Formats: sequence, structure tokens, C-alpha cells
Amino acid sequence: MTKEIIVPDIGDFDSVEVIEVLVAVGDSIQAEDSLISVESDKAAMEIPAPEAGTVKELKVKLGDTVSQGSLILILDPSGESEPKVVTEKSAPSAALAPISTPVPAPSKPSPTASIDGGKTSKAYATPSVRKFARELGVDLGQVEGSGRKKRITREDVQHYIKRALSQGGGSGLGVEPMPEIDFSQWGSIESKPLTKINKLTGKFLHRNWVTIPHVTQFDEADITDLEDFRKSMVQEYKDKGVKLTMLVFLLKAVVSAMKQYPRFNASLDATGDNLIYKKYFNVGIAVDTPDGLVVPVVKEVDRKSLVELAQELMEISAKARDKKLKPADMQGGCFTISSLGGIGGTKFTPIVNAPDVAILGVSRSKMQPVWNGKEFIPRLVLPLSLSYDHRVIDGADGARFTSFLSRVLSDTRRLLL
Repeated sequence: MTKEIIVPDIGDFDSVEVIEVLVAVGDSIQAEDSLISVESDKAAMEIPAPEAGTVKELKVKLGDTVSQGSLILILDPSGESEPKVVTEKSAPSAALAPISTPVPAPSKPSPTASIDGGKTSKAYATPSVRKFARELGVDLGQVEGSGRKKRITREDVQHYIKRALSQGGGSGLGVEPMPEIDFSQWGSIESKPLTKINKLTGKFLHRNWVTIPHVTQFDEADITDLEDFRKSMVQEYKDKGVKLTMLVFLLKAVVSAMKQYPRFNASLDATGDNLIYKKYFNVGIAVDTPDGLVVPVVKEVDRKSLVELAQELMEISAKARDKKLKPADMQGGCFTISSLGGIGGTKFTPIVNAPDVAILGVSRSKMQPVWNGKEFIPRLVLPLSLSYDHRVIDGADGARFTSFLSRVLSDTRRLLL
């Protein structure tokens, strides 16, 4: 005789959605094998089989809404056979397992995997891990479990995605991997390993470039008067061992602009749904070292004088050259400045240093003829390149930020405001 299998008591939850059907007609199942996964707005669970048998008919499908007493399937208890591929067993209790705040499933599968419903249904994982994998478009049938009895954990899913994205440098983005080429066939070569800093920086920059929609705003600042003032102070503080560079003034100018436009001193939270505004002003400085690029952070820029900032920049540069920077020295930044003025160039596109939402690139200043309404006069002009996260900052605010920054740098008195 066949038997109707219904949804058991699931507590105070009514009309929950079927998010996965874990068996098919003809499957031989054992008692406590999972039949379907259901989900409310706060929790998810798998409904287990009360006894063994063969599935004769399915009475639910993906997307259906069920409650206690709803018919799931028709079971033939006499059709017991060898157990099917092991499936995660739910506890007999009908209590819903809490999960994190739900995130809408992507409209199309992730490029990291193609979804195979059959393999996914047989994967050994908890409801919360199944939900996590489903939101990311990951086929659990392709994931190797590291938990007890090869249970798939959340970390296993994350590792699978990282591996898929890293293979070939681009396979995770849906493009062909880079070809392996024997360059020695065209001549003599030498292979040198990347430094640890090179590798870490490369990973971070690649992540930031492919996950942040970049826009770069180019502008110029007339720093003729500022440079005259800076030079007049250089000799005064030289005997005190303090070097007043243009970067010191840039730090102060950037903080003034951040106060005027607070979105530039913010970060998206992990969900991407909220913007966290910071009430402190820490600025990262990209430093070129023989081993690669590092970004130490100058803390509380708004509370320090130009002389204090000059002294701190000297200390930071020395630490970077001597490889004495600690992790804490490179954390807590709100904004980044990358200055190539000492090397050259006219403009460039710096990559946002997440979780910052913007970075200012500074190139070499040069004398240019500027029209004052009556005649062309020589002025020292500083090129500015502002890259920003377009999810947080639109083009109008990007232009306003660089325009404000240009005005501040053009008149040193504005640094006092």
C-alpha cells in the first residue's frame, strides 16, 4: 500500500515556500532522508522522510507554498532498496533552523558554476549552507566537504568560489584563461619570483578592479602660491629636521574636501545595502618600495599640524624602506593618496583601495600659461586624478570634490577653514 507523506508540525510558521525538491519519482529513500527544503522570511529547514520506501508521486514543486498537513509525495513503503546517495538528514524536530538575514538570489547563476539540480540535491550539507550556495549560484555537487562525514561547510563553498575565480586568472569571470607560453622559444629569458608584497598587492588590486565600478575624474589645481609658501617654510624647518613636502598640504586639503563631501569618507558594509559614514579622518599614502607598493595610514590628519604631519610622513617612509611597517600601520584608512609627482607623468587612473570609496592620484606639476582675462601668465599647475566607486559616488559629486580640492590648493588660506 502507498502512503501519503505530509508536512509535519513546523511550529508557528504557515505558508512557507518550497525552495528545493530533493527527491524525484523512483528514488529509493531511507527514514530521515531529506525530501524538500522550505523557507520562511527568517529561517529554513529540510523536511525529512518519516520512513523508508520508493517515491511514487511528487505532489509539490519548486516555488509552491506549503503548511502543516500539505501533501508532499506518495510513498511506497514496500519498495525499499539500497539507500540512495547519502543526503543531509534533518533532525526529527520540526523547529526551524535560524539563518542569516536573507539576500535575494541572483537573477542568473554565478559564472563560477553551472547548476546541476541532481548533484546538488544529493550533497551533504545543512539548510543554511544550501541557501548560502544557492544565493551564490554554486552547485554543491561540485564542492568537496571538509566537515564530519564529508559534510559541506560554508567555508567549503567560499573556498570553491575562490578557487574557481583564481583558476587561469580570469576563468571565474567567464573568459578564457591565460595561455601557458614557453617564452624561451624566441630567445633567452630569466624567471624571478614575485615578492610577497607583489603577490598580496596584486590580489587586492585585482579584487578591487573587478568588483568596484571605477570612474576617474581628472582636474588641475593652480599651486603657484602654495608652492611659494612651501618653499619659504622649507629653509625655516630644515634645521629642525622637518621636510615640508607638497604631500603634507595635500593631506590637509583632502581632509577639507572629505568634510565638505562626507560620502568620500564612507564605506559600504558587507551587504552592500548600507553606507557607513566615518567621523574620523585617516588617510592612506601609497609608498613605493623596492619590494612593491605598500599603503601606510596617517591617523587623525584633521587633528595634526602641518609640521606634525611632515614628521610622521618621514617616519612612515623610513619604516616602509626598512620593512618595519606593522599590519596596524596599514589599517583604518578612509581615503588614499597616490603621488607620482616625484617620478613624472601627466595623469593616470589609480585603483580604489577598498574599503575606501575613492583614491586621489597626483602627477608631476608643471608651469603652464594660464589666461587671467587679459594675458597669459605662467602658473604652476598640479594634475589631479580622482578614482571613485560609482556605487557610492556619482559623477557630479566627483567633479565637485576635485573642484573644491583645486580651490583649497590654489589658496593656502582655505586650509585654515
